[in-house]
Amino acid sequence: MSKDLEYLGKLRDYYASHRILPSFAGIGTLVGMKSKSAVSAMVKRLMEAGFLDYAPDRRLQPGKAFFEREILGSVRAGLPQPANDSPGDVLTIDEYLIETPSRTVLLSIKGDSMVDAGLLPGDTVVVKKGAPSKAGDIVVAIVDNEFTVKYLAHDKAGFFLKPGNRAYPPIRPHDHLEIFGLVVGSFRKY
Repeated sequence: MSKDLEYLGKLRDYYASHRILPSFAGIGTLVGMKSKSAVSAMVKRLMEAGFLDYAPDRRLQPGKAFFEREILGSVRAGLPQPANDSPGDVLTIDEYLIETPSRTVLLSIKGDSMVDAGLLPGDTVVVKKGAPSKAGDIVVAIVDNEFTVKYLAHDKAGFFLKPGNRAYPPIRPHDHLEIFGLVVGSFRKY
């Protein structure tokens, strides 16, 4: 299976570039196998491990484990620590960040009103539409018919939006405040 992980890496790279898996002949070319039976055996092993599956039209498609990424452990942001080469757990980013795909959207952050919350311009937030939220949660709100991302806050005057940057004032609705969704995650590409 160790060689299969190398082949899986090539299949993942191919899929990332083309958004489709190659045919059996294409897999053979990609991984350097000349024998159709060797390709079939390798595909079978990857299917049994959950990395590959068949689509309804019998074409190969990624299986559930195809998108898993290994978590090697943790790394300190302070003093260095010895490297850990032992295998870690796995994580599928989609499953980790997206609980209900039909209610989840991605939005790009513009502006710097949430930098103290760790949301920088260009970051992408994962928003669960219609999710319950409470004071202290980061939400995407519609305030007086305009979208914004802020902390939801509450005081004796009612609910309002609080920025994650002291340079900005709190936002109290003049007419209407509606919570579009709860921010459940964020990511950025460097």
